[in-house]
Amino acid sequence: MPLLSVRSLTKIYSHGQTAFGASRGELRAVDDVSLDIEAGETLGLVGESGSGKSTLGRLILRLIEPTSGTITYDGCDLVAMSGSDLRAARKELQIIFQDPFGSLDPRFRVIDVVTEPFIIHEKFGAEERRRRAAELMRAVGLDESALNRYPHEFSGGQRQRIGIARALALRPQFIVADEPVSALDVSVGAQIVNLLQRLQREFGLTYLFISHSMPVVRYLATRIAVMQRGKLVEVGSTEQITTSPRQEYTRSLLAATPELRA
Repeated sequence: MPLLSVRSLTKIYSHGQTAFGASRGELRAVDDVSLDIEAGETLGLVGESGSGKSTLGRLILRLIEPTSGTITYDGCDLVAMSGSDLRAARKELQIIFQDPFGSLDPRFRVIDVVTEPFIIHEKFGAEERRRRAAELMRAVGLDESALNRYPHEFSGGQRQRIGIARALALRPQFIVADEPVSALDVSVGAQIVNLLQRLQREFGLTYLFISHSMPVVRYLATRIAVMQRGKLVEVGSTEQITTSPRQEYTRSLLAATPELRA
């Protein structure tokens, strides 16, 4: 059984009404999407900006609510969950955000950022939280001394490592990585991709890796799903998608960006 299954997932945004009460129409940001993600794999989700990739990732995590469809995680219906059940499930599902500058509260020290999930879920005392935060720093390649500093004191790549540490705090099984290297230069982005690969092995993680860059996804992913205008247009193994894609749109993505050198 897949770790995560999505069936007929749809998100529709209304454009509102005119002054006379007529509808301005609607945007189907995610349009009848179905997919499975197996435990331990990396599913790469690619497409142009505005194709619905990030919306799909946020729907899966229930950060935004679907218009219709089902999301099943480890046999449990996430759409039907609420309250304490959803809160408990969210410990298993985390996100790494695109922007390492905007995703960290500048008023918080790094230790506050990394231990915030412990506080929200009422886990551990202060001493144990700090010990675990230090372990997370080492896991993402930063020194424990980073805990006492503020986000603005770090480079973009270092901030993304802090964001990854925060995502790992509750030992999740499933992580949505939402364009985690697109705001970084190529060499730093390659370091982050390699870090994600290592952490996947060490922590037994499953990734939905969202990107507009086919070469990055080709390097990291087990399988690739291609999204265009809210729909999945092609899904297959990394080899199949990158060597014999069926869709012209997929071929255009393959040709659009330079190779990733890790």
